[in-house]
Amino acid sequence: MEKNGKIFVTPLKDGRDFKELFKQLAAVGAGRPLGRDGFPQGPWTPELLAEAISQIDANRLGVDLRTVQLWFQENDKGISSSNIRWLARIFGCDDPEATSEWLMELSAAQSRLTSKRRDSKNSVRSTASLVPEAPPSLTVDEAQPAGGVTQDSEVPRKRQRFSLAERSEALFSHGSPLNLPASIFAGASALGFLSYMVGIDNVTYRRPDGVVKEVGFLWAPNWTLLFMVLFPLFFAVVIEMLAFWKQNARLRLVAQADSSKSTNDWTSNVRAYSYSYWAVFLVCVLVAGLLQWMGVCLVPLLEGNGDYAISWGTIAIVQPHLISVSAEIVFTALAYLYMSVCFYLFLAGLILLHTIVHDLWRLGGGPRTPPEVEHRRETGEICLRVMRGIFRCTVLGVLVAVCMKLQSAYLSSNGQDVVTWIIHDMFSAIYGLPDGSNSLGYRMPTHYSSLLVAISACVVFVYGSFRLANGKQVRETLWKMSAVVGLLFASYVLIDAFDGFSILLGAGVLLAVYGLFDPEFGQRREIEVESKQSVS
Repeated sequence: MEKNGKIFVTPLKDGRDFKELFKQLAAVGAGRPLGRDGFPQGPWTPELLAEAISQIDANRLGVDLRTVQLWFQENDKGISSSNIRWLARIFGCDDPEATSEWLMELSAAQSRLTSKRRDSKNSVRSTASLVPEAPPSLTVDEAQPAGGVTQDSEVPRKRQRFSLAERSEALFSHGSPLNLPASIFAGASALGFLSYMVGIDNVTYRRPDGVVKEVGFLWAPNWTLLFMVLFPLFFAVVIEMLAFWKQNARLRLVAQADSSKSTNDWTSNVRAYSYSYWAVFLVCVLVAGLLQWMGVCLVPLLEGNGDYAISWGTIAIVQPHLISVSAEIVFTALAYLYMSVCFYLFLAGLILLHTIVHDLWRLGGGPRTPPEVEHRRETGEICLRVMRGIFRCTVLGVLVAVCMKLQSAYLSSNGQDVVTWIIHDMFSAIYGLPDGSNSLGYRMPTHYSSLLVAISACVVFVYGSFRLANGKQVRETLWKMSAVVGLLFASYVLIDAFDGFSILLGAGVLLAVYGLFDPEFGQRREIEVESKQSVS
């Protein structure tokens, strides 16, 4: 039965307790919105139900996920009177009369569960007369405040050891989708303000060969554009992809399976990548963070010289009146700590995308899908949406590498600032002017680290292309995506390799930016036009 665009089940009033009644309602998805085709979207999961209850306007405090998980489990835990009210709103489909009926039915079912539990305890006490009688204990849900937050001391769970994989996944899947991108942007903004306060936001210095270069912090694209634009966009796409997979696509592919088992399977998949998370964490924090900071900033600042080009991180060597060495050390330490954490989260996002692709392929999203037309069409749509998200993340990842290599190449060039350097390179190729920007023999470790970033982003895309090439439409779209990724990667590799590299780089970046808005490059519109013509 449908009510207000949702699945409505009439209260049966057949004497079942809360656990039995809730199990049936969750299985049929009572209160869930109907799909665009008018069919049910599937059963409730703890995550979906907790989110639906928290989105009720009158429920300002929401409900804790652990509380909802207890309702799904086979135990004696009941439900508090405050949460009965919100659950009745869900099952009543926001209809006042239906909500009132479900409020009475759920209250009666909870009373039957309490009575059954009391009778069970009394029967146990009658067989153990030496045990003094104790008052019935409150359920976790009943002992919690009205907002639905459980008391940690009353939740009967085993103490689990720390899992970096699960904690990392939780950063992307729990809370508001804006939390992680906003945190990255806020950190970059804070570093920008600090650079202004210590006086290295806009700095020029004259090299021994007479070239005047801009080396200010705010002029470095690998510290401004990267952390304030590219990383927030990357994390936003990963968060959207993870939410789509966990709360929608995965449930559709395992519609016949138990929803709690589906959630547990995903958690097991995340745990299976634990070694990958730890390896990435150690490399980012110890190697890319600590060791690189010591080699590029700390040692040159302490010794007063180095084999690296002067930048905002070592400007105190040539201009000690601008910023002291001690202040420079503190600022660079904070910047590299922030950088190492951000790049760990970046690689953790790529691991999550790989997990989604592997999980989708394992559930039947690969080329060998069942012959049922409806199932094949639905699976193809899921594969295409997943690859759209992975393509966006790959493009953003390679653009991150482009920013890193551009700054590194610029510091060793004769350009006055990075923008002028790129424009001069473009004009030198178009009008045949002498470039005059030969690079000096500085050591450039960022060239290597940027290559690792670009390869890591492309590996996930290549893996997804092989695993999810399901259907003609997906394969045609993948060819277009692969061409853009290949062009962008080639333009990254050829940065500063020849005069006029900026022309190839500009073409690759323009196509990549367009692909962020339209990953299928017009193919979806063509299909819509063809379908309308066939209908007419």
